[in-house]
Amino acid sequence: MSQNHDEVLGQLKEKFDAIGQDVNVHLQGLLHSKPITYWDYIQTDALLSLQTQRTTQPDEMVFIMYHQVNELLFKMILWEIDQVADEETITTDFFAMKLGRISRYFDMLSSSFEIMGEGMEVEQYMKFRNTLTPASGFQSAQYRLIEFASTELINLIDARFRETIDRNTPFTHAYDHLYWQAAGKDHKTGKKSTLIKLFEERYMDDFIVFMQKYNTTNLWTKYQALPEKDRKDLKLQNAMRHYDHTVNVRWVMSHLNAAAKYLESGKKKAEATGGSDW
Repeated sequence: MSQNHDEVLGQLKEKFDAIGQDVNVHLQGLLHSKPITYWDYIQTDALLSLQTQRTTQPDEMVFIMYHQVNELLFKMILWEIDQVADEETITTDFFAMKLGRISRYFDMLSSSFEIMGEGMEVEQYMKFRNTLTPASGFQSAQYRLIEFASTELINLIDARFRETIDRNTPFTHAYDHLYWQAAGKDHKTGKKSTLIKLFEERYMDDFIVFMQKYNTTNLWTKYQALPEKDRKDLKLQNAMRHYDHTVNVRWVMSHLNAAAKYLESGKKKAEATGGSDW
């Protein structure tokens, strides 16, 4: 049921009075505002201008757009995780609902790997991928943030070094022994690959701050902090299990299977695409 004119004006006055604003000024501004359009709201022109190829291979455009879609979905996932982390009095229904949203985004990511596996010609991919070295999807900072926000930091530490790290360990030391460091670091010499160096120059300081925040507010810790009755809630348990499976099994295997087509296409089986370390 629509509200009457005076009631709406009264509510608007209360809203703007609360922040020290004159409602009449805002209403006068509406006289000159333009109607919103889909393309302005979504910023379609800006979004569609972000695809820049480095080669003449047509399928490179598929590769670029696919990864940009991934990053948008990663942002959606982090948006939901942030709300769980910041919720002080969390309920099982709220927790399960947010996990359901996150899992659906990851389910979409997993199923979309068919685009990578079947949506590009191998010959084209092998040509344009070599121009991207040393860049790698490994360098998706948002995916690393999702990892930090999902579980306790110790679970992301290379198994060889977990005994040397506890909650009193400096975050910089823990960061240097994350499991994915093994892909670009020689632990005997301490020498890091260009891929890792560039990644750290751009993101390490941000990662450290993020790790500190989510050290006590990650999804697993939030679950563990619930009362025992809530932890045994079947709906929430199933939501936790689904998230675990879709991220740690389905997503990983879908990624591997899609990459395998290109890794095994040459005369000599490669360990990674584009000559990367990951």
